[in-house]
Amino acid sequence: MSRDSLRHRWQWPVEAWAEVRRRDWIPGLLLLLLTLVAYQRALHLGYIWDDDSYVTGNTLLRDGHGLGRIWFDVRATPQYYPLVHTTFWLEYHLWGLGPAGYHAVNVLLHALAGVLLWRVLVWLRLPGAWLAAAIFSLHPVAVESVAWITERKNVLSAVFYFAAALADLRFAAARETGVGGRRPLFLYLLSLGLFVLALLSKTVTASLPAALLLVTWWKSGRVRKQEVVALLPFFAMGLGLGMITAWLEQHHVGAEGAAWSLTPAQRCLIAGRALWFYAGKLVWPSKLTFIYPRWESGAGLSWDWLWPVAAVATAGILWWKRDRIGRGPLVAVLFFAGTLVPALGFLNVYPFRYSYVADHFQYLAAVGLIALGAVGLSRLPRLINGILLALLMVLTWRQIGIYRNLETLWRDTLEKNPASWMAQTSFAAVLLGKGMSVEAISHFNKAIELAPDNVEPQNDLGYALLQMGRAEEALPYLQKALQLDPNRAVVQCNLGNALLRVGRVDDSLAHLRRALELDPGYGAAHFGLANTLLQLGRVDEALLHLQKTLTLNSQDPDAQKNMAWVLATWPEARIRDGRKAMQLAEDANNAVGGTNPVMAVTLAAAYAEAGRFPEAIRTAERARQLAADSGNAALVEVIDGHISLYRSGRPVRDVR
Repeated sequence: MSRDSLRHRWQWPVEAWAEVRRRDWIPGLLLLLLTLVAYQRALHLGYIWDDDSYVTGNTLLRDGHGLGRIWFDVRATPQYYPLVHTTFWLEYHLWGLGPAGYHAVNVLLHALAGVLLWRVLVWLRLPGAWLAAAIFSLHPVAVESVAWITERKNVLSAVFYFAAALADLRFAAARETGVGGRRPLFLYLLSLGLFVLALLSKTVTASLPAALLLVTWWKSGRVRKQEVVALLPFFAMGLGLGMITAWLEQHHVGAEGAAWSLTPAQRCLIAGRALWFYAGKLVWPSKLTFIYPRWESGAGLSWDWLWPVAAVATAGILWWKRDRIGRGPLVAVLFFAGTLVPALGFLNVYPFRYSYVADHFQYLAAVGLIALGAVGLSRLPRLINGILLALLMVLTWRQIGIYRNLETLWRDTLEKNPASWMAQTSFAAVLLGKGMSVEAISHFNKAIELAPDNVEPQNDLGYALLQMGRAEEALPYLQKALQLDPNRAVVQCNLGNALLRVGRVDDSLAHLRRALELDPGYGAAHFGLANTLLQLGRVDEALLHLQKTLTLNSQDPDAQKNMAWVLATWPEARIRDGRKAMQLAEDANNAVGGTNPVMAVTLAAAYAEAGRFPEAIRTAERARQLAADSGNAALVEVIDGHISLYRSGRPVRDVR
């Protein structure tokens, strides 16, 4: 291809850019407005699953030290996406833990991603560019990524992904036409910088350089060496951060074990079926849910092989027909499949333990098929497309409602997928928090029935019974969980605590020590071991473990509460310290917004140990109300006993 032809290929975007900016602000504003209207309901949502790890319980958000760890300690957060956690850090310091602000930012980022996608497609002169961006912005499949605060990863990374793509396309045009002097270098560095920001938000965006090469082949029919060389830094950075993510997913998040022990054939089957599943949800977004059924992944000769065979055959046919129908359809399909690769089963990701597919996995990949569909839809009357967008808005509005809180989320999931053991145990935990213990245990038992060889339901039911004060009943479930997975720290810790409650102190000590061998930074195990050592009269050792939890994270409210409780209630006079207990308990109570009855109980005990009985009574009465509101009758009874002590001028003495 001659330089003149290359100049002609890119000439229109470069010369017309200023005119386009003046002319197209109204469609852009309309796209933004439609997205904000469709997602207005999201501003009234609360927190759901995993939002505690990312926001409400994330102590890294509280100070500058935490911000440093977000960037320089790859294991400080559930996943190493430091830009995401930095946005949470900033928001925490702007409006605290109010969920509306976090939801508003997610909605705005999604709206901005839609506008940037539109500009990319306009630059590529794709027919139906605005329609494609509108479908992306309004499609209910995107709701999970927008309405779930934890999925800030998707919406933030998409903004930088599309911005980087737009900068690179302008760089290519400026380079080929010779326009702008040093402008090409600036655009190249801008694109590279935006791409790095995308990777630091979510490494699925590592697909961008491959996508840019696909676009180059689509437009010119070939990929030249200089175009590949220009993208080598992109590939290198994407590969490096992608490998870090894959390692952390397996060794930090926990995506290893039997649930991920899949043969190559099984992984191919999962990938083929997942591709068609995602495409089907884009075309017909019915029964969207938080957790989809986890299908069997057997590798026998069966009709299941039709899924991957059909996927490969589709790509082959599009390649064969590329001269007749154009290269666009093949590029769209390859973009869709290629962007989905990290979530197709070839790599271990944590959600595979309960499902092989999730709506948020295809947030970015969906652009390929949406753009392809929009080309065809753009030939239809505008009225039909308007009806389609209105329908998508209604579906999105309805879908947002299931994310209102944990209870609505799990109720909807169980209605659509009652065989999900994960949904059963999660819903049981919600019911338990509301004091509905009978119903909760029923759902825990259902989860065990659905997955008898899965450690999670056994451990969860054992822990629930332990929290209800039924340690003897908890033991069989925790022992079964230990049998299923002896190398899980949480199981060792829960079993150790249960054994302590039934008086088997030596056995408790062994399991709690094993928990700390498996996870030296496990605060709950340090606290359990401290309690066990106190029972044995080894006070100094116990205090070392309590201090260890605070050293690991001085801002952790659970660690503060645990130390405060021992300092306020333990009979050993030489370790009681009402003033220090009060300070720790006040910090813990403030960190959770004064809404946790256990934190308030601890604060009341600290006030009593410091001799401030009127404050102890008021705080205990508030704790009693919080416990009553949550339906925790057992805790209400305990608090009543504490209040009687405070009224008689006596502190609590924990002689467990």
